[in-house]
Amino acid sequence: MYKKIFCFLIMSCLSFSAFSADLGLRSDHPEKYVVKKGDTLWDISAVFLKSPWLWPEIWQINPQIRNPHLIYPGDVLELAFCDGKPCLKFSSGGRNVKLSPGIRSSVNEHAIPPIPLDAIRPFLSRPRVVGQETLDLAPYILASQDEHLVAGADNKVYVRGIKENEQRNRYMVFRSGEVYRNPPLEGKKEGEILGYEALYIADAEMQHFGDPSTALITSSKREVLVGDRLLPEEDPLDVEFFPHAPDHEIDGKIISVMDGVSQIGQYQIVVLNKGAEDGLEAGHVLSIHKSSRYVRDTIKRNYNAKKGKHQGSAELIALPEERIGELMVFRTFDKVSYALVMELQRPAHIYDAVHLP
Repeated sequence: MYKKIFCFLIMSCLSFSAFSADLGLRSDHPEKYVVKKGDTLWDISAVFLKSPWLWPEIWQINPQIRNPHLIYPGDVLELAFCDGKPCLKFSSGGRNVKLSPGIRSSVNEHAIPPIPLDAIRPFLSRPRVVGQETLDLAPYILASQDEHLVAGADNKVYVRGIKENEQRNRYMVFRSGEVYRNPPLEGKKEGEILGYEALYIADAEMQHFGDPSTALITSSKREVLVGDRLLPEEDPLDVEFFPHAPDHEIDGKIISVMDGVSQIGQYQIVVLNKGAEDGLEAGHVLSIHKSSRYVRDTIKRNYNAKKGKHQGSAELIALPEERIGELMVFRTFDKVSYALVMELQRPAHIYDAVHLP
């Protein structure tokens, strides 16, 4: 379980007018804000900034203050002047320090996180994106101890395909899930395959290695079936999220959404058709744009003077993309990425575009 606390924070301006123009200070920002249970640093930043992910650009650095980075419910953040520049300071609980950008480890789980970590925690270790060959060559479940067609927690299973030099104590059981593809090109039904979802099924602990090996299912999310594959257990990724924009243009698409919904809302996990090979990394913020839709121009058509009427088919025109929200990448694979939708003005859908914020 994560014992990590992230702390960053917000808010300073050289002058209110210049700051507002450069970084998008909200015109209705308060002078003070009381931190509430359930807040995230993104939420708090949104009280002051039109684009909350820009908070790293406006932090005040004060290395002389010992650990001023943790923010808790009940803290009061006050807009003040630090060295002649507006900044945020603690104004309650006996604390009166400037907020500094930073990431610290702590066992205190009540401090305010940067984003809703509960939404992404399972995706930091369990779901994976792999090539078909990886699943095809992975060890597989041959049978269960009591000849059951399905197995669950506390059942023993027999496994083939574990090589001696690849033996581990703990494995995760997966099944081939969704096929991630690029949007189909014109005239084609399906796009290029980018990877395969390794659908998490269960955890397994090895009890004996051989041919076959014996494993105990220690916990399961779904029923374990003959033919399910085993991959070594991974530790949760030690990711320090630092929201920032990519340094190059990204022309991507949302190609899938977890939980199989048709409309995408805030704090849902989506899959992008861009990954590490395209320069994406954890913490990258991208804007979401409503995909172009096409309409026929029935007004402007060729006019035939002899016949005294318009003729010919109406021209197909692509309407401009419309910006509708922002997301943050939190895990990347070679050709795809997982991202958390942070803000939306309208529901998003599969094949909506993502670009630089």
